[in-house]
Amino acid sequence: MTAKLLPFALLVLILSGCKPPQEPVAPPPPAPPAIESDSAAAAQAEVVQQTAEMPQLQVQTVDGKAYDLAGQRGQWVVINFWATWCGPCLQEMPELSALHAMRSNVEVIGLAYEDIELEEMQAFLLAHPVAYPIAIIDTYNPPSDFATPRGLPMTYLIGPDGKVAKQFLGPVNAQEIEQAITAAGGKVL
Repeated sequence: MTAKLLPFALLVLILSGCKPPQEPVAPPPPAPPAIESDSAAAAQAEVVQQTAEMPQLQVQTVDGKAYDLAGQRGQWVVINFWATWCGPCLQEMPELSALHAMRSNVEVIGLAYEDIELEEMQAFLLAHPVAYPIAIIDTYNPPSDFATPRGLPMTYLIGPDGKVAKQFLGPVNAQEIEQAITAAGGKVL
């Protein structure tokens, strides 16, 4: 601040402290309890901070099939939270698809974490085909055994025993997943 402006700044500070005292304002009366609709209750869904050690996941894929993570025991499972508008997510899709197609003991499932209609997702997948199943996840009611994604993509590697072996925030490639499997004592077949 220049020396010429210093006296003016001090004057403003002094005058701002000289306001007459104001009457205290009473707080507004409490609002009556609201009746929540299902959508309002869903919008206030609790944020899950941590993923369960042995998460459960049961979803319906966009092709109408039921997917149950418990049915994948004995396999390594890659659970990928993603969205159609996420550039890094789109970049990793071909790698995840190749990993799913080429490895007999690795399964991949994509969980589209966005507000999108089934028909829109099916059209998207026609333009961006993948070899693994995709399910649309309700952003207001995400799978409760997984931490609420704070960024996309978010990927979990689940071991053959059903436990989380590794979590990846940000894009991941097949080599990183294979290295995580090896580091966890597994083999990539």
